[in-house]
Amino acid sequence: MRLAFKHLQKLFALVAVVLLCAGCAGYLPSLESSPWRSVSLPLEVEDITLLDIAFAESNSQHGWLVGSRSTLLETQDGGTTWDAKVLDLDEAKYSLTSVSFAGKEGWVVGQPSLLLHTTDEGKSWSQVPLSEKLPGAPQVITALGPNSAELTTNVGAIYRTQDGGKNWKALVQEAVGVFRNISRSSDGKYVTVSARGNFYSTWEPGADRWVQHNRNSSRRLQNMGFTADGNLWLIARGGELQFTQGDYEAWDEPVNPEFSTSWGLLDLAYRTPDELWVTGGSANLLRSVDGGKTWEKDRSVEDIPSNFYRVVFFDGDKGFVLGQRGTLLKYEGNSQAA
Repeated sequence: MRLAFKHLQKLFALVAVVLLCAGCAGYLPSLESSPWRSVSLPLEVEDITLLDIAFAESNSQHGWLVGSRSTLLETQDGGTTWDAKVLDLDEAKYSLTSVSFAGKEGWVVGQPSLLLHTTDEGKSWSQVPLSEKLPGAPQVITALGPNSAELTTNVGAIYRTQDGGKNWKALVQEAVGVFRNISRSSDGKYVTVSARGNFYSTWEPGADRWVQHNRNSSRRLQNMGFTADGNLWLIARGGELQFTQGDYEAWDEPVNPEFSTSWGLLDLAYRTPDELWVTGGSANLLRSVDGGKTWEKDRSVEDIPSNFYRVVFFDGDKGFVLGQRGTLLKYEGNSQAA
């Protein structure tokens, strides 16, 4: 009996080691050093979610950061330090969802219905009235040039102004409906993910309506966007990534950067044509330097109590991660692979 018991102990120990090794195999290698630094922000309350960031084209050091609770922050040094700006608005607490600049001219939109405009890099902001018949609430604004901007609402209506917001022209006949998120390419294309992640829709300049596409797997969609060459990427539930190659419905095989985790991936951005970063819940930040074939994790930020909702790069050297609880990370240089 004693001999049999010892054999069982050895067997259980062997099984435990095998299971442990199998679990470890799913974890990603760590970055040797992190290129990200946490930035302290002058926020009155912690419960702020940062939603968008932009820099003036006429001055790459002058930028603006927007978020919930009417949060508007300004930097004059490329995002190293920030100052809070108080707007002369009514007492409602707006969620400022988008900011965009072309030259010295900038726009901010928020919810409930709010549109702000500046022609002097933000030294002064004016509130632009919006029609009460506007389908949905303003969601994304894109500055296009002098007095020109493109506005999308949270149900996928698309409008353009060429006179500083006095008049707007509808670009689609029907809105796409409530969506989870929306992304615009540099040449004016859009992609949205439906509110429940069941399908996605695309729109191209000149079309009068959105085109609906079924998702290509059983996993619900989380987020989608455009690569630098105009193809699509998607993030599905369970941390799955996919990319297209020239066709909106011709998807590569799914990629799971880290099988061993249950947290979700939330956003993706390219720093260079081959280097991409992915953000996730519970302060997860991943990097691939070979276009998504292999991955590593920045473990230096894991203790930050925040979900990382967005990652943005303006060029190879200027990048930011935006999250909840007033979290802002600034990219400060290349890191070496582990």
